[in-house]
Amino acid sequence: MSDHDTIFRGVFTALVTPFTQDGAKVDVKRLKDNIRVQSVAGVKGVVPCGTTGESPTLSEDEHRLMVETTTELARENDLKVIAGAGANDTKHAIQLHRLALEAGADASLQVNPYYNKPSQAGLYGHFMAIADSCDLPIVLYNIPGRTGVCQSIETIVKLAQHPNIVAIKDATGGLDLVNQTVSRTDLAVLSGDDPLTLPMASIGGQGVISVLSNLLPGRVAAMWHAIEQNEWTKARAIHQELYPIATNLLSLDSNPVPLKAALALEGKDTGTLRLPLAPPSEHVIETLRILLKTSNTKNPEARNVVGQVSS
Repeated sequence: MSDHDTIFRGVFTALVTPFTQDGAKVDVKRLKDNIRVQSVAGVKGVVPCGTTGESPTLSEDEHRLMVETTTELARENDLKVIAGAGANDTKHAIQLHRLALEAGADASLQVNPYYNKPSQAGLYGHFMAIADSCDLPIVLYNIPGRTGVCQSIETIVKLAQHPNIVAIKDATGGLDLVNQTVSRTDLAVLSGDDPLTLPMASIGGQGVISVLSNLLPGRVAAMWHAIEQNEWTKARAIHQELYPIATNLLSLDSNPVPLKAALALEGKDTGTLRLPLAPPSEHVIETLRILLKTSNTKNPEARNVVGQVSS
C-alpha cells in the first residue's frame, strides 16, 4: 500500500461553511467547533470549500479564511485536509490550488469545470495545468449532475499517470466508472455519494467524502471501520440504518439545504444559507425531523457527539 493509499483512505467530512445568522460572515467559532466534533468522532479528515461548503458564494478572503482555519485546527486534531480549490477558470483553479499548498493542506479537491462544458481534451488540459502548477496532491471530482460534464475513463486513465493526481471523488451516481477506475488506475477512489459508500467499498473504493458525517460522524466512521475490519455484516447493518437519511439529505433539496436544516434540528445550527440557496419548505423540515427521530432512537450514543467537545 502506497502513502497515498493510506492518506486518502477512510471518512472525510465535506464541511458546511457556518455563517452568521445574517449571512454576512463566516462563523469561525462554529467552524472550529464543527472540526473538533469530527475529530472526536473518528473521521480521517475534513474537506472545506466544497459543494457542501457553498464554495461558489465565498469571497476570496473567505475562501482563504476557511482553508487556513481548517488546516490549522485539523493539524492540532490529527485530521487530514483536502481543500476545495476547483473553478471553471483554469487560472483561478491554479490560484486556489496554490493557496491550499500555502495553507498546508494535504491535497486539493478539483471539480470538473462547470457551465463551460469542456470536451475531454479540455478536461485533460485543465487538470494537467493544475497538476503541473505546484507539488500538491490532487483529488479529482467527477460530478456530472452539477457540472454538466463527466470525465471519461480514458481521460481518468491519462490523468492518473501524473504523479500529483492521486485520487478521485466519484459522484457519478453508479458503480460502472468506479469499477473501471479501480481496475485500470492506481487512484484512490472515494465515494461522493453517502448511499454508495458501502457498494463502492465492495469493489475497491477506499473511502468517502461524506455529507452525512457532518450530522452523524460517529456512525459513518463506524461503518467504515467495520469495512476495514472485514466485518461486512456489521457494515451492512449500519449502511441500512443510515440509508434513509443519507438519501434524503441529497434528494429533498439541493445540498447543503437539507443538511443545514437537519443540523439546526439537532441543536447544531450553522447559520443561514446564502442566496441563491433558499431555506427548505416545511415539508422538508418535517421529513427531516422524522428521519432524525428514527436515527437517534436507534443510535442514542451517536446523537450528541458535540457534547464531548468543549466549546
